[in-house]
Amino acid sequence: MQVLIVVFLAEVTFGQIRYSLPEEMRKGSFVGNVAEDLGIDAKRMKSGGARIVDGDSKYIVLDVDKGILVVGERIDREQLCGKTSPCSLNFEMIMTNPMQLHSIVVEIMDINDNAPSFNEKEVKLEISESAQPGIQILQESATDPDVGINALQGYTLHPTDTFNIKTVTNPDGGKFVEIYLHASLDREKVASLPLILNAVDGGDPPRSGTLRLHITVLDANDNVPVFSQPHFKASVSENAPIGTLVTTVSATDADEGPYGLVTYHFMRVSNTVAELFNLDENTGQITVNGDIDYEKTKHYELGIQAKDQGGHSSSSKVAIDVVDVNDNAPIITMTSFSSSISEDSSSGTTVAIINVKDTDSGNNGRVACSINTNIPFAIHSSLKNYYTLVTDGVLDRERTPEYNITFTAVDEGKPPLSSNKTITIKVSDINDNAPMFEKNYYEANILENNSPGLSVLAVKAQDSDSAQNARISYFLIDSQFNGNPTTSYISVDVESGVIRAVGSFDYEQTKALEIYIKAQDGGSPPLSSNVTVKIMIRDQNDNAPQVLYPVQTSSSLVAEMVPRSADVGYLVTKVVAVDVDSGQNAWLSYKLQKATDRALFEVGLQNGEIRTIRQVTDKDAVKQRLTVVVEDNGQPSRSATVNVNVAVADSFPEVLSEFTDFTHDKEYNDNLTFYLVLALAVVSFLFITCLVVIISVKIYRWRQSRILYHSSLPVIPYYPPRYSDTLGTGTLQHVYNYEVCRTTDSRKSDCKFGRAGSQNVLIMDPSCTGTMQRIQNEKNILDEPDSPLEVS
Repeated sequence: MQVLIVVFLAEVTFGQIRYSLPEEMRKGSFVGNVAEDLGIDAKRMKSGGARIVDGDSKYIVLDVDKGILVVGERIDREQLCGKTSPCSLNFEMIMTNPMQLHSIVVEIMDINDNAPSFNEKEVKLEISESAQPGIQILQESATDPDVGINALQGYTLHPTDTFNIKTVTNPDGGKFVEIYLHASLDREKVASLPLILNAVDGGDPPRSGTLRLHITVLDANDNVPVFSQPHFKASVSENAPIGTLVTTVSATDADEGPYGLVTYHFMRVSNTVAELFNLDENTGQITVNGDIDYEKTKHYELGIQAKDQGGHSSSSKVAIDVVDVNDNAPIITMTSFSSSISEDSSSGTTVAIINVKDTDSGNNGRVACSINTNIPFAIHSSLKNYYTLVTDGVLDRERTPEYNITFTAVDEGKPPLSSNKTITIKVSDINDNAPMFEKNYYEANILENNSPGLSVLAVKAQDSDSAQNARISYFLIDSQFNGNPTTSYISVDVESGVIRAVGSFDYEQTKALEIYIKAQDGGSPPLSSNVTVKIMIRDQNDNAPQVLYPVQTSSSLVAEMVPRSADVGYLVTKVVAVDVDSGQNAWLSYKLQKATDRALFEVGLQNGEIRTIRQVTDKDAVKQRLTVVVEDNGQPSRSATVNVNVAVADSFPEVLSEFTDFTHDKEYNDNLTFYLVLALAVVSFLFITCLVVIISVKIYRWRQSRILYHSSLPVIPYYPPRYSDTLGTGTLQHVYNYEVCRTTDSRKSDCKFGRAGSQNVLIMDPSCTGTMQRIQNEKNILDEPDSPLEVS
């Protein structure tokens, strides 16, 4: 048999494309040109990744290269849709870049590939000869899976001389036949009657099914069973367990004995329905015998026949409504999904499209879809059963690098059923965070005299971005220090941030250094931040103390004078020293290392003051030599030594006679010795001459005044220049004031001493020239009568 196959484009309405397709077409048959009907180039469909989603794709497939739909597998309309008409396949086609969604409907057209059939091939009936013409003896029906014109259209009976038929149409469109007695029966003439009942459909050519009837004429039984009601109605919940009672039918027969015994039987019931229900022929109870699914069949109509033992029967029907229960959870299907999204995506960016279905009906099939809260995403409904997931806020990868989004679909059943589907969306990074240093301010210490390249400290910055955007490099910002670029003092490792000294630091020149470090990431464009680093140079004890006073020179000799009348604690002089180091390295202490007479002098440990520790006596030598060590408090300590010459005398000549022996310990030579001897001789000669003249004048005056007075030559001291205590202990300003009055009468001469502001200091010139000149000047002043002298 050949079938003419016609495929045509029905219509394009409401965003849908509809095609019609006869069933039973072979695999690969053409269905429709989607690309042409949508006005899309086939190459565009291929580049856009066009594909069929949400459909039974095994029946209809998409040939992306040609842009057409073809049959993927043989389609049996009866197996696919049963009696449902029209029968159609619904699916969607999706394309990306940009994302497009099209709904496609393919209607499956019925062909006359099924003939009507009866449940039984042969039926045996018994009928009483007393049956009156017009009595119904049988109801029978055939089934035809086809629909429309190809479905069952009617029945024919052969022969028709004794019996006749009447075709009855049910409200649902089904047809059954009623067989009536057309003429009176006479068992003695005809004991049995064979009949042939044909069921014919409306196909071209038509198909038919045959039922053979064997009618046996019985002896008279004039009562038929009567049902308690003409029609029975019942309901049963889907998924009801086997054995559940649906309803009970009942009929009675007025006859007695075997003719009054009624049994119940199914009639006009397909094999499929007969497998779902069980009818007890004795009690009339109808129970569940299979899996009842509301989603497959919502209503069943069962034909029931009541028979007595005399051959009489009557029929009724039972209408069973299947009650839907919420036994199907919603199904979530991911149609399109992007697993990564940039953190700078604008609000409203599409991330995923899902399809949600529930095969239940009514409220049980109404579904609401939602996502978990407190995330920057929202869900919107675009088409029926379709939902779009979009961004709904600001994304920040540093706070949340990924989101687990759970779709929850809940139906309206009681109790409601739900299903979940979780997807993970990763947030891709952009360079939106600058590096941040671990500290706002860095400070480090380094000892002076360090070796070049010494590591001072390491700065560390963190970048909350990822990959290249978080790769940090460190740079030294150009600046000046003491007129030089900071790069001449410090360098920084670009990768690790380790700061190193370029050269060696000297605390006495540089006590602190402030630099600026920049941390820059590898993003495009790069981001950076700065931090201040202060490097403190720590002092080392690399400088020995320096003695400021008394000054040690090779051309002159300094001596401090102490009168023999000095009391205990008399301040002889003060050693003044400084140390350019700092801290404890500059804390100085003074110690007496050597002395001509250790029992006479002591040195203040902290202030360097040289004082007498006992009363000066006549036995003490005029010439005293002290060696003072000035030592700092460093580790190890450094020191300096100074020699202090002290003259113990009440008069200048006494000092002069002894002072000629003062020499330098280390710098003797022949010329110096010669000049010292010569100077001593000249001074001695001048002193003796002056002494003789003074004595002669005194004797002369004594003789004249007859009173002999002995008068000593006053000592005119020499004072050193003023000096200051550089350690902040104050200035040591020493001034002696003398008022000397001379008259022609030596007994009336007077010498007045003023208050002393400092110690007497004698500076001797080894050449003696200066000393002699001063003595001569002093003598001339003394010889002037009545002339006051003030020396300061």
